[in-house]
Parts: sequence; C-alpha cells; structure tokens
Amino acid sequence: MLAIETSAELASVALLHEGVLTSDQASGAVTHSQIILPMAQRLLATAGVSLSQCDAVAFGAGPGSFTGVRTACGITQGLAFGARLPVVPVGTLLAMAQRCREHTRAENVLSVLDARMGEVYWAQYRFVSDEWQIVMPPMLSSADAVAPVGAAHVCGNGLRAYEQAFSQHDWTRCDMDDLVPHAAQVARLAAHALARDGGVPARDAEPIYLRNKVALTTIERLEKAAREAA
Repeated sequence: MLAIETSAELASVALLHEGVLTSDQASGAVTHSQIILPMAQRLLATAGVSLSQCDAVAFGAGPGSFTGVRTACGITQGLAFGARLPVVPVGTLLAMAQRCREHTRAENVLSVLDARMGEVYWAQYRFVSDEWQIVMPPMLSSADAVAPVGAAHVCGNGLRAYEQAFSQHDWTRCDMDDLVPHAAQVARLAAHALARDGGVPARDAEPIYLRNKVALTTIERLEKAAREAA
C-alpha cells in the first residue's frame, strides 16, 4: 500500500509492505506536488517494490488545505491509472485519530485540524472491536463551536492555532498539539479498508471539501482585525 498525504503543511508518503511501514516527510515545502513523487519513488526503490506490485494507492482525502487535498488526489489518480490499481481515500481527521491512538492508546478521539480563517475542521471517533466508528462526522466551525460527545482525547494543530478558545475546556489532550495527518496512518487505515471493502476506481476518487471559500477578502481581513483589536 502506497499512501500520499498533503492536506496540511506536512507532506508525507508511506509504504506498507509485508507488514513493514516506511515513510518520508517534508515540512514547510512551498509546493507539495514537486516533492511527493520523488519521495514515493525513493520509498519504492528502497523496498525493492515497483508501483505495479502494490495492491492499491491511498491518499488523505480531506478535509484540509484546498490545494493540498487536490494535489494528493490528483497524484494518486495519476499513479493508479498508470499502474491499473484501485484507490483508497482516507479521511484526514480519521488519520489524526489513528495517530493519536497509536501514541496514547485512546479509544475515543476528537481530531481538530486548523482550517485557517478563524475556523477548524473537526470530528470525533470511537475505536470499538478493532474498528473506528464515527461519533461526530467531519465538520467545519469556529473553535468556540467544537463540542465533543462525552470524554475524549483531543488532538490536532487546531488546539495550538486557537489556544485561547480551547484553553477554557478541561479536556484530555494528546501531548502532540501540532499533530497533523500523516501518510503512515493513511497507509494503515487504507490497508484495513481495502481488505474489508475494497478500493474505488481511480476515476471515482474525490477529495472531501467542507468549505467552498478558501480565502478572506481584503475587507473581511480588515474587519476581522478590527474585531480582534476591539
């Protein structure tokens, strides 16, 4: 399973081969699309595996950066078309929950990803009988509107981005406040999903968008600054 994740500032690629997971990542890259393919080629070459030998190609489907999720989806589709492989889309917030669980063994996780523009993407999941169940589906809101159901481990870079809003809550935090989606967890979740449900044809792979607007206008930025100053 080759996995690609570019929904946030961290670009990552992972390969799950015969139970062994290897990955590579780059932070702060100007253009994820320029580095993902070379990273994937290095992982495959190091493992001695060709793309056509993979069972599928997975990607972090979103929500996340508009450009980032499009990049991951487009590159994945191109690779899958060329190698005639199925595609496995994996939700980015679920990948964050998986990463939190691997770090803390938490069974109830609230993932909070910085969506910029004063908002966050968030969702809540519960791990039961080796399966993740959705408690609260992925949504977009202000940090003040985030409300987990019951007790949960809370993780994600949204906590740090909007620290003032989240500091009032007595939540159990994963000690990785800068946590973002990573291809390693996308690969593990995709392998499980492929065995359970199979993948989708490359042409049917789609990003998950929760926001149509990707930037504030100049007037909106000035109004926002004035509100914060007040």
